[in-house]
Amino acid sequence: MSRSLISLTRAIALSLAAVAAAAPAAQAQTEGAASAARNEKLSLIDQQFLQDAGQAGATELAASKLALTRASDRQVWEFAQRMIVDHTKLARNLDVLAKRHGITAPPAADSSVIGNLQNLQGAEFDKAYIEKVALDGHQKAVALFRKESESGNDTALKAAATKALPVISHHYEMAQQLAKAKAAS
Repeated sequence: MSRSLISLTRAIALSLAAVAAAAPAAQAQTEGAASAARNEKLSLIDQQFLQDAGQAGATELAASKLALTRASDRQVWEFAQRMIVDHTKLARNLDVLAKRHGITAPPAADSSVIGNLQNLQGAEFDKAYIEKVALDGHQKAVALFRKESESGNDTALKAAATKALPVISHHYEMAQQLAKAKAAS
């Protein structure tokens, strides 16, 4: 082999070794940037939204599960069943977004609402569930999701709130219809 060919072979080998040595550092830098993006600090507005939306969803789910065993009216039972399906999906979506920002604690249900409902059965339960969860809860949730969709700072949270708002607004309309139907009977 000629000297120039040996030199070229060595140069290529050294270049490949340098690239191989730099690859883990580049990968670590990329992973570090992704981790930093995940752990970006959320604005107070976005943090409050995640907390309030999580609690509202947890309360809705817990109350609706109670309704499946305590409600006496078929419409209340069907409404609760629908809320479980829709709010479970919403909770999963918000949970993914929260975890991206390092928030891993599951939201807790409003214990005062759940505590009051646990002591009721039948028509009393139906009335309290409609008033406190279906009507009041969804009215507050509409305002909460509207505020985030208009004033939120995190793009993903803002988009999630905007996407969920029509569903939650529809739940509130359903709750109003349910309240009217119960008042008429």
